[in-house]
Amino acid sequence: MADISAIEYHIMKPLKFKPILKTVVWGGERIAPYKGIETEQKHIGESWELSGVPGSESIVADGPLAGKSIAELVKEYKGELVGKHVYERTGDQFPLLIKFIDAAADLSIQVHPNEELAAKRHGTNGKTEMWYVVAAEPEAHLYSGIKNAFSPEEYAGKVADGSIVDSLARYDVEPGDVFFLPAGRIHAICGGCFIAEIQQTSDITYRIYDYNRPGLDGKPREVHTELAKDAIDYKVYPTYRTDYTPAEDEEVVLAECPYFTTSVLDLTLPFAKDLSELDSFVVVMCLSGSGILEVDGEEVTIGQGETVLIPASADDLCLVPDGELKVLVSRN
Repeated sequence: MADISAIEYHIMKPLKFKPILKTVVWGGERIAPYKGIETEQKHIGESWELSGVPGSESIVADGPLAGKSIAELVKEYKGELVGKHVYERTGDQFPLLIKFIDAAADLSIQVHPNEELAAKRHGTNGKTEMWYVVAAEPEAHLYSGIKNAFSPEEYAGKVADGSIVDSLARYDVEPGDVFFLPAGRIHAICGGCFIAEIQQTSDITYRIYDYNRPGLDGKPREVHTELAKDAIDYKVYPTYRTDYTPAEDEEVVLAECPYFTTSVLDLTLPFAKDLSELDSFVVVMCLSGSGILEVDGEEVTIGQGETVLIPASADDLCLVPDGELKVLVSRN
């Protein structure tokens, strides 16, 4: 019984995972220094902070559960780790994929399928996501949504002649900008953007247009023009940027949807949150600064570029900044 109690006790602790660094053709050199990592790896476009995607599953970095994958933890601890209602809906797959993205060049114009289409074609869930702009170089921009209406019949022609870009809503960005991207919304992160991304657990992307650019192997990258045709939301909306009012030392909700709720905390003072009725895991993603994260009396340090998973069994969360601390807080 003592061993079982010890395991149950340790699952109450916040968990850190080894980042999964992805080299891509558009990747930059900012992720490693931002996270304080020494590596010879180049063109790191993404750091998968917490992932349950098969083949890229996060591994616990330290403590008594070190070496275990997030998939193993979910399978073993179920609702105690992710929340009872979460486990009933998503089963053994951890439901969110948490990333930092560093775009030194433009990403492809792309879209993700919704729940129905992803289930039909791939036997998996769809991909709704959100972006928080952590840093942006001068004149950095991105694309989100359709600016000029066009029909599915006109779509293929726009891809063929490259004019698809001209039909998209272009946004100059600065730190703190937020974009919510429901499945079906055409989008592209462009060069100079450093972004925190929260999304459903899915690696399904339909690449619509890639500027005729070769991949790391020197060959043209695959595009999915026809697959994307039925996935696109062709409706034009007034704006695609999320409007919110920043507030110091208060929780500010940035996105709410069936798959995740994400808030930002810009702290100069300690911040406490009651988790006892939440019935969900909580992911804390540190954007800048440092401090102490305390869960049910257990403390871990947290600093820029680190991501921490708080199990659903936790009752109390307290964040104590060391001067200043800015974090994203996400739950299911």
